[in-house]
Amino acid sequence: MITFFVALALLLVGYLVYGRYVEKTFGIKEERTTPAYASQDGIDYVPMGKKRNSMIQLLNIAGVGPIFGPIMGALYGPVAFLWIVFGSIFAGAVHDYLTGMISLRNNGAHLPQLAEKFLGRSLRHIVNGFALLLLLLVGTVFVTSPSNMINNLFDGNASTLTIVIFAVFAYYILATLLPVDKIIGRIYPFFGALLVISAIGIAVSLFAQGYKIPEMTLTNMHPDGLPIWPLLFFTISCGALSGFHATQSPIISRTTMKESNGREIFYGMMIAEAVIAMIWAGAAMAIFEPGELLGLISAGTPALVVQEVATLMLGSIGGTLAILGVIVLPITSGDTAFRSARMIIADYMSIAQKKFSSRLWIALPLFAISYVLTNMDFQMLWQYFNWANQTTAVIALFVGAMYLYIKGKNHYIALLPGTFMLYAVWFYILTAPIGFKLDGVLPYVISTLGTLTLLVLFHKRARAMRAAQMECDVPVKEVA
Repeated sequence: MITFFVALALLLVGYLVYGRYVEKTFGIKEERTTPAYASQDGIDYVPMGKKRNSMIQLLNIAGVGPIFGPIMGALYGPVAFLWIVFGSIFAGAVHDYLTGMISLRNNGAHLPQLAEKFLGRSLRHIVNGFALLLLLLVGTVFVTSPSNMINNLFDGNASTLTIVIFAVFAYYILATLLPVDKIIGRIYPFFGALLVISAIGIAVSLFAQGYKIPEMTLTNMHPDGLPIWPLLFFTISCGALSGFHATQSPIISRTTMKESNGREIFYGMMIAEAVIAMIWAGAAMAIFEPGELLGLISAGTPALVVQEVATLMLGSIGGTLAILGVIVLPITSGDTAFRSARMIIADYMSIAQKKFSSRLWIALPLFAISYVLTNMDFQMLWQYFNWANQTTAVIALFVGAMYLYIKGKNHYIALLPGTFMLYAVWFYILTAPIGFKLDGVLPYVISTLGTLTLLVLFHKRARAMRAAQMECDVPVKEVA
């Protein structure tokens, strides 16, 4: 248990110490008018309080990532804790904070616009494609996973599952099209309470029932012998570092009232997500042997593990409530995944979103494509999601590094984790079954050359942009 408690303590210290350092490095301007006021439209730009925004941000970014990812990461053993803790503090939370705050400084711009501004015009089209692919995959995974959990909860059959899927889609359509404060802003605080209570309940029950979370070891315990590098860094994404968050933070940058709210909303909620990831990874390790855990995952995706853990820890009634708390996670990320996709397309095509019809014709094709994707294998979807997700995270970290470099700030807080994951992204796609399936020394050589080449191009552009004294922040023009 010592490893578990030390890990939780490190996460808290990371928020209090490194989170404050990141905030100081960025340099907040409390007097600056935020987009929530400057561009207030009653649809996407709506001022909301810090606590409300924090809970919405947590539910937006969480999805099933801090549960499904850590459960699958638990197959590797306690070494997974290292990535959750240090990945969250030095990569994931930095990624979320910089993405949210740079978006806030640029009128709530989404990642494709920020990539165009800071990394080059041609990248806007590439990042648009990546972001939309990622959001469609996220939306689809977050339709199928909660639908399966709801269906399992009520012992439903295939026809029941279809009904549940359509019901989830119906909710997503409403949440995507209606103003942000009508559904998302009103029900998320209650969903958030259910999520937090369920996680605390699992943690308390673990200790009360005498389960022992394994202590730290660097031994790879995966039953299939899958390598830690690079798979662990893609298996556990939302619980440590996730590019999906870069698509969600701009949603809240449009509702944030003051820049000083950013550390709790963006950095803090990533740390909170890491705590949730620690609890579920620890529960999976304490309750199941690696072979048994793999069998459950193979039999019914990690959703079956969630059901087993919740019922065993909290009984039938408490377990049902805990499962509902877990079901909330993907639903409250799936809806904002589609909402974010709608906003990105609208920004890309310069389509005002005040009219309901303008939102509708963008959103409906997204849902049609997603429904087709629900027929794909979950494990295959998850692999493509993992790669697209971490590639997007790399782009967001490099945007953050460029912003800080131009400002003359310590850009290494973003560049170092960005470089690490850039190498991992290269290596993963070169070796993975969904990629080029290379082995031996060749993927190491190509990954090194690819990473170094992109770093040279980054520094070349960074020096040119600093020399030109580019304006990093959009001047605020308040609406009448």
